[in-house]
Amino acid sequence: MSQTKSVERPANTANGIAMLLVGLLTPIAGFAWAAQSGGAVVPVIVAVVAGVIGLLLLCGLYSLQPNEGMAILLFGEYRGTDRKTGLRWVLPWYSRKKISLRARNVTSDRLKVNDKRGNPVEIAANVVWRVQDSAQALFDVDDYQAFVDIQIDTGLRDIATHYAYDHGEHEEGQDRELTLRADAEDVAEHLQRELAVRVTAAGIAIDEARLAHLAYAPEIAGAMLRRQQAEAVLSARRMIVQGAVSMVESALKDLNERDVVSLDEDRKAAMVSNLLVVLCADREAQPVVNTGTLYG
Repeated sequence: MSQTKSVERPANTANGIAMLLVGLLTPIAGFAWAAQSGGAVVPVIVAVVAGVIGLLLLCGLYSLQPNEGMAILLFGEYRGTDRKTGLRWVLPWYSRKKISLRARNVTSDRLKVNDKRGNPVEIAANVVWRVQDSAQALFDVDDYQAFVDIQIDTGLRDIATHYAYDHGEHEEGQDRELTLRADAEDVAEHLQRELAVRVTAAGIAIDEARLAHLAYAPEIAGAMLRRQQAEAVLSARRMIVQGAVSMVESALKDLNERDVVSLDEDRKAAMVSNLLVVLCADREAQPVVNTGTLYG
């Protein structure tokens, strides 16, 4: 049997200032009448009853600040939620539960999970949430704050398994997959949607969700750092070689078009070799003066 979903509705309450005046004036009027009557039995009884009524009226007072709500119940039955600020009043035999409707900021604990490729990573999230439906938050879950904390951890673990920590060595271009480190905005949107679905049962709205911490687990952090450094070196080398080839090609084309020097295939090969060494070397090239010829 499925659980009945609670729905927030406005409660029937009254202005607290007016009821405060009534609660104070009622016993005052009763005791004043008893004092003027000279201690007669009936006026004294009326004064006592007026005092009890005034006390009961004062017991029904409560105050609400902005972005607060008061759930009103009658013997366990939900009668609505009052969101009006200031001094409010309800019949004293109604029970009341105050709930904050303000935005709350939660940073989850650091979790060790495996990413899409099975690498252990440490991850944590910062989530901004608020109560949207007070009835659901109070009556559809046991403890809505603990419920949200657990769902954040669960959703974060699930999100981590959908993405790799970083791009692989051969992933380039527009077809590369999204990753936790390089695509923080997309991951944040996915996490927010995931959490919004998970906390719907508690009447909670997720305003923002972002990764607050992301790192490889300590046992593989050193190895992954060395791999990233090696990939960075290879990528830089690849770019240098591509640029050098383009420059050599342009140099040969200009020499040929301007007829600066006539080069046969052997001389072209030697020139290409020398230029590539100069352009791709880590150290500055040392000039060598050749007083002979290429052939002897």
